[in-house]
Amino acid sequence: MKKQKKKKKGIIGRIFKYLFFSIAFIVLLIALIIMYKANTNPDKVPDVFGYKPMIVLTGSMETSIHTGDLVFVKTVDTSTLKKGDVIAFRNEVNTVTTHRIVELVTEDGKQYFKTKGDANNTNDKNLVAMEDVEGLYVGRIAGAGNFLMFMQKPIGLFIVLLVILVIGLLWLYIVSIRDNKKYRKEEEKDRLEFEEFKRQRELERQKENKEEK
Repeated sequence: MKKQKKKKKGIIGRIFKYLFFSIAFIVLLIALIIMYKANTNPDKVPDVFGYKPMIVLTGSMETSIHTGDLVFVKTVDTSTLKKGDVIAFRNEVNTVTTHRIVELVTEDGKQYFKTKGDANNTNDKNLVAMEDVEGLYVGRIAGAGNFLMFMQKPIGLFIVLLVILVIGLLWLYIVSIRDNKKYRKEEEKDRLEFEEFKRQRELERQKENKEEK
C-alpha cells in the first residue's frame, strides 16, 4: 500500500515537472516570436499564430475592458466584421486603439468602420479603414498588462528575476532535504539488513557448533 502511494506521488511529481517545463518552453517560444516580429516589422503589432497581445492604456472601453488589461485580438477577414464587434485598429497618430464598431460606412465605394469606446459619450472622430484594422477582440487577462509594463522597467525586471531566483533556490533546498531524508532512510535500511544478516549468521554458527558437540 505504501509503495503504491509513493509510486503515485512520484508519477504526479513527474507530471507537474513536465507540465512546468512545457509551459515555460511555450512562453519562451512565444516571447521569442513576438520579439523577432517586433524587430523585423516595427510598424505592425506582432502576432503569434494569428493572435496579437496588446496592453490597454486607457479606460475608454470600461466596463468590458479595463486599463492595465492584456487583451488578445485575432487576425480576421475584415469583410466579415459587423456592427457590435470590438476591433483593434491604428488611429490617425499610428497608435493602436480597441473600440467597438457602431456603424459600417461606405464612402466613394470604399468601406469604413465608425467606432466608439463603450465608456465614451461620442463616436470616434475618424473613420477606420479596413487596412488599419489589426484584428478582432477575442479575450483579455485582467491586470496582466500592468505586470508586463512593470517588467519593462529595470526595477520591475530586477524584482521578477530576484523572485524567480529565490523560488529556484528554495526549490533546490527542498529537493536537497528530501534527497537527504531518502538517503538516510536507505542507509538505515541497509544497516538494519546488515545487522539482521549478521544475526542470522551468528545463529547459524551457534547451531553448527551445537551439532558438532
